[in-house]
Amino acid sequence: MIGVIANAVEHDVVREFFELFKTPWEFYRSTRRYDVVLCSGAASVGAPNADLVILYAGGAIPFDTDAKIPIDCQQSNAMLSYRGQRLPLYGESLTFRTEGMALSDEASARPAACVTRSGDGVAVRIGYDLFREIRAALTVGQPVANAGLPCVDTHIAVLRDVILAWTDGLVEIPPVPDGYPFIACLTHDVDHPSIRRHGWDHTTFGFLYRAVLGSVIDVARGRKSVRSLLTNWTAAMTLPFVHLGLARDPWAGFDRYLAIEAGLRSTFFVIPFENDPGRTRRGPAPARRASRYGARDIADSIRRLASAGCEIGVHGLDAWHDSTKGRQELAEVAAITEALEVGARMHWLYADEHSPATLEKAGFVYDATSGYNETVGYRAGTTQVFKPLDAIRLLELPLHVMDNALFYPSHLHLAPRDAWRRVSDIIEHARHLGGTVTVNWHDRSIAPERLWGEFYAHVVDELKESGAWFATAGQAVAWFRRRRTAVFEAVSTESGMVRAKVSVGGDRDLPGVRLRIHRTRDPRRCGAFAIGASAAYVDIGVHGRIDARLPI
Repeated sequence: MIGVIANAVEHDVVREFFELFKTPWEFYRSTRRYDVVLCSGAASVGAPNADLVILYAGGAIPFDTDAKIPIDCQQSNAMLSYRGQRLPLYGESLTFRTEGMALSDEASARPAACVTRSGDGVAVRIGYDLFREIRAALTVGQPVANAGLPCVDTHIAVLRDVILAWTDGLVEIPPVPDGYPFIACLTHDVDHPSIRRHGWDHTTFGFLYRAVLGSVIDVARGRKSVRSLLTNWTAAMTLPFVHLGLARDPWAGFDRYLAIEAGLRSTFFVIPFENDPGRTRRGPAPARRASRYGARDIADSIRRLASAGCEIGVHGLDAWHDSTKGRQELAEVAAITEALEVGARMHWLYADEHSPATLEKAGFVYDATSGYNETVGYRAGTTQVFKPLDAIRLLELPLHVMDNALFYPSHLHLAPRDAWRRVSDIIEHARHLGGTVTVNWHDRSIAPERLWGEFYAHVVDELKESGAWFATAGQAVAWFRRRRTAVFEAVSTESGMVRAKVSVGGDRDLPGVRLRIHRTRDPRRCGAFAIGASAAYVDIGVHGRIDARLPI
């Protein structure tokens, strides 16, 4: 059991952090002895009663003087290194004049952690404020420069390793559905379901430029094949016949997505109202944000997708800042799907830190907007679905991979080989730690002039090979909601055995959760946090209630 000492203003982020690192914990009580006590920032209650005390703070605290901690220097926005992983910090941090620590400042190589004795136990002093870092990631999000760094997941790994280095074991419920290594969410923002509806506007002329001249440039640079060039030229030449209704609309691609996904569950976010650009906080949004269709215009396609097992969400316009308009947008789509629970992703990823509470007030059960337009990676620093701190029930499904970000000239503009390296790194991270890999492939991206369908099919195949559970956005959120219901009824260690009683509720049609029991092979004699504890674990599937006993 972990006892947490934190200031009252941090309690909301403490609670959310321990939904992400789901292990037994409670706010510290002086009448109880703990295996671990975690102290945050300047919060203190004297000498905590625990075998292991972990103190996080980005500035000097009284403990440093009492324990004669050798502080080296203080800095802001440091980049740390931990076992080959980079860990960005967004607040103040300290380094120490000690040797051999696994957590260190990248620039100076000075340790960012220090180990000392504390009464009958051990104290580990870590030179940043954990919960301020978590708050920054879950609210403001990471800058583009750090998009590829899953900072929240790394913070969890650091804390887990410290505990395993100095205690006899640990129990947790990892973000891993029972029977699968992680969750794959295939999603599609429906912006342009028909080029015919555009007439001869800027979207059509952009299509012609990229199909005719842009394709030549891409072939010359090795980004497209000659076959793709001929496909795009053919599409450009037949465009007048498309507008006359004499040729098939090349952007009408829902059936092609169903074929690529071959029965896998996916989610389509549809725009509720035609010719409405929505607004920014300061005034009208750019006119080109408006779409040439509304949900009613593709009602038959929406019903066909739903009958094939796909989920339909709202690709919102103003819901992110106006709950009244959000209710209107939700109602427009729900009237077609008749769904009782509807999620949202904002068009152009419009959002601010107050958006989750606004969307919740509008009636949405989840949001899937937390991501980047210009790059791929971890805006919130994690693969996990999380509850935004301003929300009560609404959960946030982070977006990790988007087609436009990978291939648009104004964004990363990657060749397929380089794009695959970015995507495979994200999949590999999920293989190791669980959570979700959320992919957004726009409706027109497998059609001329983009022709990104082959790459998308490769992504889907790799996710299949990895053994992922393919879930709609709503199902992924529901699984994480189920995980949040899990309760550690009792955890105890005695006579070399660990006993854990755990119960989990929620939808039994979803995969269960895993109870993970870590067992340190050689506790306190493995070099501790300096080189990392050598640990193993056992996973046990939990679908209702379990009382497990295992030797440590």
